[in-house]
Amino acid sequence: MRIPAIEQSYEAFMSRAYAIEVEAVERYTQFADQLEQHNNSEVAAVFRKLAEIEGLHAKYILDEMSWPSLPVLPVPYASNEPEGPETAPFDSLHYLMQPYHALEIALRCEIDAVNYFEDIAAGASDERVRKAASHMASEEREHVSLMRDWMKRVPRPKAGWDEDLDPPRMSE
Repeated sequence: MRIPAIEQSYEAFMSRAYAIEVEAVERYTQFADQLEQHNNSEVAAVFRKLAEIEGLHAKYILDEMSWPSLPVLPVPYASNEPEGPETAPFDSLHYLMQPYHALEIALRCEIDAVNYFEDIAAGASDERVRKAASHMASEEREHVSLMRDWMKRVPRPKAGWDEDLDPPRMSE
């Protein structure tokens, strides 16, 4: 994902970064809620932990900017995507998924976030934006390592993990 060079203030960049983190928290929380409804509490717990981690990033930004709460949000993310780089797509969720799958989703999101912030850092003319974007890319790289390490500690799903002989049905 290549982000075009954008003239933006430090405040606008941090506002956009905050929105990205909040959106990731919301999506992981939605995933956790959905999986709890399907009695998949193990994976729901993984998504709740991921939401907590992203929430810490959002809090860091609020503290850094001395904002008491959500600032006025900037225009969309300046990418071709409808959502932020760290937001998992809805269609990645499966009610029978296992912890490994949740971590795969998070790994893809963290890699996308690294690329997003690296691209901003490379194209920013404002020194504060460049430094902040580099710092955020570095933090996201740490998350990439964390996801990869975490994936080594959970079982890799066996073939057929998504087969359900009695799938849920929608009643009318």
